[in-house]
Amino acid sequence: MEWLKALLKAQGLTDEQIEKIAGEASKELPKHFMPKDKYNEEAEARKKAEKDVAERDKQIEELGKTAGLSEDLKKQIETLTAENKAAAEKHAAELKELQLSNAIKAALTGKVHDEGLAAGLVDKTKLVIDGEKIVGLDEQIKALQETKGFLFKDDTQQQQQKPGFHVGGGGGNPTPAAAGASLKDAIAAHFQAQK
Repeated sequence: MEWLKALLKAQGLTDEQIEKIAGEASKELPKHFMPKDKYNEEAEARKKAEKDVAERDKQIEELGKTAGLSEDLKKQIETLTAENKAAAEKHAAELKELQLSNAIKAALTGKVHDEGLAAGLVDKTKLVIDGEKIVGLDEQIKALQETKGFLFKDDTQQQQQKPGFHVGGGGGNPTPAAAGASLKDAIAAHFQAQK
């Protein structure tokens, strides 16, 4: 939200007006946006579901061709039911693995020198997904910090390389938009200055 406040300040708004606009924006943004890791999980789950539906449609089509053979049909239905159950279990396991991997990466981002190496040391079998929370992850990361402290960056390195979007990127102040410009124009001017 600091980038928004900076843009509004450049427009000549008062601190009171800026706080009011930023407050409203912070209420609205969570309704319309989701964290990147959640978006990735949802996208992967959607792709997998679409693929499963296509496979099942193909199976049903093949089943329809052999509908006249009742004994064979029963066997095929039993086989397909077992295969679909196995596919659903596999999908659930893959989704759990994806959720755990994303949670581990998010917890380690900006804290370690090598995220892949540190993530590989976390025992996923001891983690439990409880809604939005991963139980046991914080404890394992603390244990890693104690036993393998060399993997972790010190506090000054973490502050220098915070993950996420950085307004300005260290390249100085962006050129403010013309006075009287809309918020949309101010944001566009900000991002044009970044290029």
